[in-house]
Amino acid sequence: MDRRSVLSLAAAGFVAACSSRSTDRVIDRATDKGQRMEQIHYGPDAQQFAELTRPVGVSRGVVVVIHGGFWRAEYDLSLGRPLAASLVSHGWTAYNVEYRRVGNGGGWPTTFDDVSAAIDALADVAGLDLGTVVTLGHSAGGHLAVWAASRPQLTGTPWADPRVPVTAAVSQAGVLDLAAAIDDDLGRGAVQALMGGTVDSRYDAADPTRQLPVDVPIRCIHGTADQFVPLSQSTEYVERATAAGGDAALTEVDGDHFVVIDPRSAAWTTTLDLLDSLTSTTG
Repeated sequence: MDRRSVLSLAAAGFVAACSSRSTDRVIDRATDKGQRMEQIHYGPDAQQFAELTRPVGVSRGVVVVIHGGFWRAEYDLSLGRPLAASLVSHGWTAYNVEYRRVGNGGGWPTTFDDVSAAIDALADVAGLDLGTVVTLGHSAGGHLAVWAASRPQLTGTPWADPRVPVTAAVSQAGVLDLAAAIDDDLGRGAVQALMGGTVDSRYDAADPTRQLPVDVPIRCIHGTADQFVPLSQSTEYVERATAAGGDAALTEVDGDHFVVIDPRSAAWTTTLDLLDSLTSTTG
């Protein structure tokens, strides 16, 4: 199926934990470019796994790819595989994460448990330099990528003491303000389905806009013609983050909701440049 068919299928519906101290690692398969991919199981559920692919030579760091799909079960980590392949070809170690979503055991707090456990499982993988760990997420995955970077601020929650701290985050058209997403009815009730209800005290631990400032750099990239997640989700987050003293910036690019996850696009080249800049910032 070509990219447009896949993205059209995604558009129709969205458009859009346990941590194990000993991870189960198996060589899964070769990638199209011949690299070996490891499948990392970070919990007992069938959805609790990630695909780790290393570059040839010295890695520039680890990029944790978190797919979107409005947190719904019908969308999976296959959306992140083209990005992971591109990252590896540019010298990054790619860690493409699957997690439980709404409809297959996910939601509050399970989805959050899984993302934190998946990242922490990197501590048990031999031979990884974890000096640079950047979360990269599209749409709902952008929400989870920025949320993961804010874990140290979530005092009083099970997620506040990460084994593998995130050193920076890149949000690709991310849903960064859950309350505003409810007001705009993004994904036809997707936030309420994730959280199991409307805004209450739990949102303090789930909504990135309530966790400012974050102690690491946050970079947002967003298409100006996005019809699924409005540009305001990124502009307002960056405004609030910088006003709170955080290191946050927005790059606007031409294109729709999906241009930022097309490895052939200028928007993806810009994303690679953002990652390069974060290496020097966090390294």
